[in-house]
Amino acid sequence: MKILLVYPRYPDTFWSFRHALKFISRKACYPPLGLLTVAAMLPAEWDKRLVDMNVGPLSDRDLLWADYVFISAMAVQRDSVEQVLSRCRRLGVRTVAGGPLFTACHVDFPHVDHLILNEAELTLPPFLEDLRNGTARHLYTSDRWADLTGTPIPMWDLVNLKHYASMNIQYSRGCPFDCEFCDITALFGRKPRTKGTGRLLAELESLYLRGWRGGVFIVDDNFIGERAKLKREVLPAVIDWMERRGHPFSLFTEASLDLADDPELMELMVRAGFDDVFVGIETPHDDGLEETGKVQNRDRDLLASVRRIQHAGLQVQGGFIVGFDSDPVSIFDKQLRFIQESGIVTAMVGLLTALRGTRLYGRLVSEGRLLRETTGNNTALSLNFIPRMNPQSLVNGYRTLLTNIYSPKQYYRRLLLFLREYRPLRRRGFRLKPMHLRALAASFLRLGIFGKERFQFWKLVSWSLLRRPSLFPLAVTLAIYGYHFRKVAEKVTEGAMFENGACAE
Repeated sequence: MKILLVYPRYPDTFWSFRHALKFISRKACYPPLGLLTVAAMLPAEWDKRLVDMNVGPLSDRDLLWADYVFISAMAVQRDSVEQVLSRCRRLGVRTVAGGPLFTACHVDFPHVDHLILNEAELTLPPFLEDLRNGTARHLYTSDRWADLTGTPIPMWDLVNLKHYASMNIQYSRGCPFDCEFCDITALFGRKPRTKGTGRLLAELESLYLRGWRGGVFIVDDNFIGERAKLKREVLPAVIDWMERRGHPFSLFTEASLDLADDPELMELMVRAGFDDVFVGIETPHDDGLEETGKVQNRDRDLLASVRRIQHAGLQVQGGFIVGFDSDPVSIFDKQLRFIQESGIVTAMVGLLTALRGTRLYGRLVSEGRLLRETTGNNTALSLNFIPRMNPQSLVNGYRTLLTNIYSPKQYYRRLLLFLREYRPLRRRGFRLKPMHLRALAASFLRLGIFGKERFQFWKLVSWSLLRRPSLFPLAVTLAIYGYHFRKVAEKVTEGAMFENGACAE
């Protein structure tokens, strides 16, 4: 059996980092972890190839080689998914699809030959058995949650690691919280499930043995969902492994803001090699947090919580949302002030989006306020529901907010604020690589000479070299991120038109 695994292309969004990747001559941020894991579940004797369309093109020759094309995708990749499926139908190639997009929206894809929904550990084996027997069905689904202890190590041999800026692995699935707009609990449940300490170390070791040295993103939606086990067993084991291997990786992950309440956990994470954590802050408006069920953020000083995480040695990347029913017209100024005062450099601000499978989606349907399905890109100037705020005011306010937070003046101001507050652990020296020299030269040219931010850029360079020289590589990295964010923000805020009470691109 010849299997082609295809990962569709991402659009140009804040999370694609496409403009930043050019500075280090990388083609994509991360390899397609889900497909690489599925590949490891397929029979060893099958011939497998993988095409990541974020790295290179998918040719008809690739498709015609395959007996089956396996596709996995998230909602934001939908346009590319449709194109791939159309090509497969035209060429008569059979398709197998799974992942978050298809699990949530499988009724939209009747032409896919076989839909393997929910978690592959449960639904892929019966499909493979039926395929052997010539009785494969169209739909495979499960209402159970998988035991992750048997999930195989991803088949890294299918990708060229040099094409990617960072690697990614998974330790756990599920989140104890149930925010109204989030689909994670629908996909993975509220009880965190883990692969276990031994498997986590084995996955780190697999990357180490393949020569990877650099960033590793632990993709869990809430890494600290089972914090007692982390503190007692997992993080001490990672610390020991890192020390024995000479700290080859810098780790980053996602966590809830209540991480700030646990100094011991933060200390262990930093000692284990974590430098960054993405936190869903959403809004500094109390009514918005109440509305969406963001219980972990309510009744706390959000700024003080961010500061505690930064002082512990973790850079906070923040997710923010505008468009809640309770948002007043002053929310845009309030969001801007909070982002600037917090020193959250990577501030991902999006319009509220109703994803299928969320409590928000169900509520809006019952209220007759859902307009259309979403593209999955919450940074596009497009609403898929009727907001309480005047829609034009919401979109204009969002446009103004994006323009402000990624303008050179505002971006570099909070970048300097963050560098003053940040207290990283001095656990290892900086490993200079050729790509770092390329990035430095490109930043001097694009940002320091031709960029709109050249005044702010040289001020940052001078300050970091004189005041915090150990943070100079990070300062340049974040300056490059700012260039990417500004490029995407400019694209988002240009040329949108307003129709029928909602925005359409």
